[in-house]
Amino acid sequence: MTAVPSDNLELLLHGFDSVYCAYFLAPTGSKPLDFQMLAEQQESIRQSKRKAPLVITLGNSDFLLKPYGTKSGYPFVIENGDFSIQLGEFNKPNFYVQFYSQALWRESAYLLHEKFLKWAASVGFTPYRSESLSRVDYCFDYNLPEVDFDEDCFKSTSVKDSKHRGSRKPQTFTYGGGGDIMLRVYDKVAEIKQKSDKVWFYTLWGQDENVWRIEWQVRKEVLKDFSIATFDDLKMQIGDFLRYLSTEHTSLRKPTDDSNSSRWPLHPLWIDLLKQIGQLNHLGVSRIHGQNSVLEERMMRMAIAVHGYLKQVAAVHCVQTGKPLIDVHEALSVINSRIQKLHEPLAWQADVESRIKKIGLGQW
Repeated sequence: MTAVPSDNLELLLHGFDSVYCAYFLAPTGSKPLDFQMLAEQQESIRQSKRKAPLVITLGNSDFLLKPYGTKSGYPFVIENGDFSIQLGEFNKPNFYVQFYSQALWRESAYLLHEKFLKWAASVGFTPYRSESLSRVDYCFDYNLPEVDFDEDCFKSTSVKDSKHRGSRKPQTFTYGGGGDIMLRVYDKVAEIKQKSDKVWFYTLWGQDENVWRIEWQVRKEVLKDFSIATFDDLKMQIGDFLRYLSTEHTSLRKPTDDSNSSRWPLHPLWIDLLKQIGQLNHLGVSRIHGQNSVLEERMMRMAIAVHGYLKQVAAVHCVQTGKPLIDVHEALSVINSRIQKLHEPLAWQADVESRIKKIGLGQW
């Protein structure tokens, strides 16, 4: 494999990519959230057999209300572009929140936590005890033109590990899969293309190739061991916690002739990672509003699809009329005459407004 010169290593961004948190909230004031109203609206979705969630306004925010609750026992699920909230009047904790990746990169975990509490106050709820973090994913994204390590270069206390290949090249190394601590080192560009479709990361990175992610996923039991339960705890201890994970749990080494792999020196990538962790409080927060990047990519997909349909329109029209080939402008004219027969201005306005609202709620 080709070596990676240390001067080619470049940290592109770092931050939280997923956060899950339980909240213990008590109703206050004269107008707390009406759970009976939620149940009635949820039932109306089921009775109508509609597939799309219902857009509702609760307090200071709009949400999509899902037709069903969760397998874990929460009767209601509402979501928007910032978070998914599982809630129930008699559940304990009564609110369980997943903060979405795009929102975390846009506003940071700590600001989103405050945003959720402000929303909760707007529907008549306030904390009666501190929140409890149940899962935190933190990542470092590197520009990495060449990869000169494999699974044997990682030294880990985890008993579970795996490697995934794509196009005959390593794409993902995983340590601790299914456990309370999991490390994934993977080709993030490949993952976006094959799975997540988070093309807005390209804007954040300033590139769309050669990006590898080092990502730690840590669950509640380990967080508890390090006395990390609240967002304040997380803010104070994230640096020390990540330093432990990247030194004691798993590290990346550079093989030598020494038969004892524990004496192998750290890989330049890991040396830089530890340096960045040491400066964590000074790295700042990367922010982006990914909506425009995602919508532009979707717009291009729609343009490709429409262009393909126009070719079919042209072909069908030529067969119907016996005319020679027509160009794209004539094909647009042909299909436009049919669209005008179907077009209803009021229905158009209502449907477009509905779609605009859903885009605003994160349904891109």
